[in-house]
Amino acid sequence: MIAKIERFDLARRFDHIQIEGEFGLGKPEPAVYRNALDRLGCTAADAWMVGDNYEWEVVAPQKLGMCGIWYDPFDAGIPAHATARPTRIIRKLSELLAIS
Repeated sequence: MIAKIERFDLARRFDHIQIEGEFGLGKPEPAVYRNALDRLGCTAADAWMVGDNYEWEVVAPQKLGMCGIWYDPFDAGIPAHATARPTRIIRKLSELLAIS
């Protein structure tokens, strides 16, 4: 993973990069989100989680008070079994620029 970060010059683009293998836990464990919030000096109410895994990027973060943004590029829709509703649904990452 470190090689990818260096190859794609990602470190300068993010304030924090958390690697599951180094941290010891992965999503959807609450400690993963809490650690990222702590490292960023951010409260859950001020944070967004964006992604295409419904459980990891909508359900788990919302349980902690974060905004869960569902990235649904293929217009698959919210899973039928979903118990949570995303704060927002986007189909292109560029739509994040319009959110304030």
